Amino acid sequence: MTPFLKSTRSIWIGLGALSVVFHLWLIFSGLVPNLVSRPLHMALVIPWVFLFKPSVGLWRIFDWGFTLAGIAACFWIIANHNLLLDQYGYLANDFQMVIAVILLVTVLEMARRSIGWPLPLLAFAALLYGLFGNYIPGEFGHPGTPLASFLGTMTIAEGGIWGTLTGVSVSIVAIFVIFGAMLNAGEAGAGFMNVAASAAGRLRGGAAKVSVLSSALFGSISGSASANVASTGIVTLPTMVSLGYPKRIAAAVEAVASSGGQIMPPLMGAGAFVMVELTGIPYADIIVAAALPALLYFFAVWIGVDIYALRFGLRPLNNDARPAVRTVLITASFFLIPFSVLLIVMYIGFTPQYAAAVAILAATLLLFINGSMAISLGSGMTRICDAAIMAGGQIAMIASIILCASIIIGVLGITGLGIKVTSLILSFSGGMIWPALLLTALACLFLGMEVPTTAAYVICVSVAGPALIDLGMAPLTVHLFVFWYALLSTITPPVCGGVFIAAGMVGENWLRVALTSMSLGIGLYLIPLGMVVHPELLTIGVTPLLSLLAFCKIAFALGLISYAVISAGKSLHRLISIILGMALLLAS
Repeated sequence: MTPFLKSTRSIWIGLGALSVVFHLWLIFSGLVPNLVSRPLHMALVIPWVFLFKPSVGLWRIFDWGFTLAGIAACFWIIANHNLLLDQYGYLANDFQMVIAVILLVTVLEMARRSIGWPLPLLAFAALLYGLFGNYIPGEFGHPGTPLASFLGTMTIAEGGIWGTLTGVSVSIVAIFVIFGAMLNAGEAGAGFMNVAASAAGRLRGGAAKVSVLSSALFGSISGSASANVASTGIVTLPTMVSLGYPKRIAAAVEAVASSGGQIMPPLMGAGAFVMVELTGIPYADIIVAAALPALLYFFAVWIGVDIYALRFGLRPLNNDARPAVRTVLITASFFLIPFSVLLIVMYIGFTPQYAAAVAILAATLLLFINGSMAISLGSGMTRICDAAIMAGGQIAMIASIILCASIIIGVLGITGLGIKVTSLILSFSGGMIWPALLLTALACLFLGMEVPTTAAYVICVSVAGPALIDLGMAPLTVHLFVFWYALLSTITPPVCGGVFIAAGMVGENWLRVALTSMSLGIGLYLIPLGMVVHPELLTIGVTPLLSLLAFCKIAFALGLISYAVISAGKSLHRLISIILGMALLLAS
């Protein structure tokens, strides 16, 4: 490595460490004004978006221009936060108008750099609606808001990019991203794989079942189906292919299992913490309620893998490919210890972010120990540096998404569009729950094809959630229903990011992989309906017997439907299985 590259890496290690220290400091520092912590959060992520990936020529000028202007605007907000509180979201002069425009344009460009065009285009359309929606005739127009008030609410008050959703990114999501980075930098990844290989490797279709278990474990902390595929797939996919698995099945198993990681407690990626903020329901209640549906999802995937294993004679892992018991126990401790610390501290009564901070400390100490239980200071410091870079980059990507989604949420609140869409859903559904659910599911599917899962969930639940609650559904059921259906696009064509990555890694046609993924991931389409028909599925803490009865009923229904969709049995038998399965699923 050249001295230049070494010095550049040192800069990014320093920026990553600064981001980690800042977000941890917020937990222990007491109350910090929102117009200080949230702009500083954005200022810390801007360099990662615009400068981390090298560019040349004119683009480099744009990169530095966005970086300097965006950071300067953020620090202006921080320096003047006390004065801005007295303006109540109204821009006082032309200079403040320039600051507002810089912030909004920077947020849009951050999202475009991070995840492409769809979400920033949607946010830009929302801004246009906020500015010019008063010219739209009929009920979907709005009375209009003065420009200084509209832009001020979006940029110098807590109704736009500094809103509640950004607060979740600052105080909770970033902490768990750091936690995941610390785990991934050490032996925890190997621990996930070893536990999965030991538990499922000797079974029929063992390599695929290893992929299911490891992706479920890893995906819960990664919060990204694509990242999960890339991380666990680099091990599981070559193993499955070498054992003679058809490439479409190998890729589909990895894509489906990786998508399910986002619904797997205790972390559920970023979604659980956003849900806490939006519903006001305690984190512990959410993860308990989400547990049985998540287990049903992986049960359906497991059954599907087993049926494919019977059809194609898929072999277990070879004996030499399964780790020794001692290796499993040692490497498993690298993720069991931090997870145990996390859950114990939360059980004592501390907040999730405080518990995660303590767990981060435990995970950091474990970075100095390798798989042979030898302590190495040099290796530990290298891993900490890797974790700092990983955390800085991932915090930046998620912050870019959330800041951009906050623009949309802000416009919905200012213009009242969310209430109008809610009324439209109620009107189209005729006051009936199933048509409203269908409209919501379609909205989640189409929006999820354009924006990441968390953003799709937030936007959909903001506009459709109140309508479903007005129809009598429990708020937590509504939020989990929307969150699950926001995941549909991860395996459903035409936009299915996890499928594209997995198909590319094995060299298979993506459409064949997508169709196989839809059959394996049938639970993603059906389990949310089961939540609605059997609400006791989500109340295991209150009604354990009824919840387990609903769990068994839905599990049997999923088994029948998976058999019908995947097996090569007679058409009549498969048709009967579908009818029986759907009757069980939908009969209350």
